[in-house]
Amino acid sequence: MPKIGGRKLLRLIETDLPEELKMGRDSFFVFLRENGLLARKRKYRVRTTYSNHWMHKYPNLIKEFTPERAHQLLVADITYVVINDGFGYLSLITDAYSRKITGWALGDTLEACHSVTALQMALKQLPRGIKGIYHHSDRGVQYCSNEYTKILKKNHFQISMTEGGDPRDNAIAERINGILKSEWLNQMKFHSIEEASRELEKIIEIYNEKRPHTSLDMMTPSNAHVHSGELKRHWKNYYHD
Repeated sequence: MPKIGGRKLLRLIETDLPEELKMGRDSFFVFLRENGLLARKRKYRVRTTYSNHWMHKYPNLIKEFTPERAHQLLVADITYVVINDGFGYLSLITDAYSRKITGWALGDTLEACHSVTALQMALKQLPRGIKGIYHHSDRGVQYCSNEYTKILKKNHFQISMTEGGDPRDNAIAERINGILKSEWLNQMKFHSIEEASRELEKIIEIYNEKRPHTSLDMMTPSNAHVHSGELKRHWKNYYHD
């Protein structure tokens, strides 16, 4: 986890530090800064959402909804991965309560089939017979496609979509994208879709199983996935997690 962030890093190592190296959060950040260890963020701008299309768009059903356990709300989004001089496109399905990535697929195009593959992976992790789960996404052509919505309806999902261009309308999905890019993908170079897929499998396992999350009372997503009820948050501003 080369770009995990200072607060999470301190949480992971503080119990193993000898007494003479014990320090608080502020002192730890000073130590990181003085030794050139603070992570710098890199940004690209790649368009992955095309919502100006003729297909049916669904209303936002989760404006006042807060999940209290896993398997109540899944959020979906697409981000990019730099591959050689081009891009691959990563479809993600995340459980909004636990922040656990339950489905993903990497493709060399923005075709809906890759989002469908991610959805099918997520479906396999749901309890048998469960109904009424919210599925929230942007209004991109992939999520409005007949192929995608047919699967959602067949599995009794409540289909919800953003109603504007504000990223906060799908904030959890956007945040997971940002974590994967800023802490891993932006520092890596891939030569093929196959190579990127192999590395993403490892990264997503680390994210789910080992990375403490400030939105989950510093639990990992996999640990939070088996809990229920409100989870303590360790941040003040969502976009500065």
